[in-house]
Amino acid sequence: MKRQYLVAGNWKMNGSLEANRTLVAGIAAGLEACAQVEVLVCPAAVHIGQVRELIGSTRIRLGGQNLADQEKAGAFTGETHGAMLKELGCSYVLVGHSERRALYGETDAIVAAKFKVAQALGLVPVLCLGETLEERDGNRTEAVLGRQLGAVIDAAGVAAFGAKAVIAYEPVWAIGTGRTATAAQAQAAHAFLRGQLANRDATITGSTRILYGGSVKPDNALELFAGADVDGGLIGGASLKSSDFLAICAGAQAQQA
Repeated sequence: MKRQYLVAGNWKMNGSLEANRTLVAGIAAGLEACAQVEVLVCPAAVHIGQVRELIGSTRIRLGGQNLADQEKAGAFTGETHGAMLKELGCSYVLVGHSERRALYGETDAIVAAKFKVAQALGLVPVLCLGETLEERDGNRTEAVLGRQLGAVIDAAGVAAFGAKAVIAYEPVWAIGTGRTATAAQAQAAHAFLRGQLANRDATITGSTRILYGGSVKPDNALELFAGADVDGGLIGGASLKSSDFLAICAGAQAQQA
């Protein structure tokens, strides 16, 4: 049975009340053309409540971009507790995005802790994994991906995957650089990640969705999504324009059908 494609828009630190209204309205208007694809948007934390109201009864899913690694709320100024995201209507949350790792020093251990907290609070973590250009050029892609995924499996157990989690492969060298992994490179990385799960539990790997997240655009989405182990995309810049985002969703729909 084919896994349902998921296309997730990571708005990062972008958006305004007016821009969000325009963007959500545009996405909602085009959902019919990608009826079999699960569509997710992840706005900035301060906009989640507004975006939930804008989404209304549409089938757009809502997610957070980050959460605290604390199981209980308390004196953690500036942090967002997972229960707060859940209460505001989020069903997903990004964990371990490359920008969180690179800019804010999130280690594999911190990412694993956030993954576990997300699941404990009823959220589906979208676990982001990926290598830098230096690591790819040094033929260390599989070593890096294996380490990052292994840290979470060791902490949470392989049973935490399947329908309970999503993996997003985001080659850091292909984010915002104008470079994009070829369809073959993306598929190879996804197949490796699926194989790592299979090595731990052959029954769970087939139900785990793995997204590609490296400069996906309308003109390359169809080819990237054709990989047997590619189950959709984590979209950055292109998710801020409804026509581009919908065109990417249409690429997923074409493969889903």
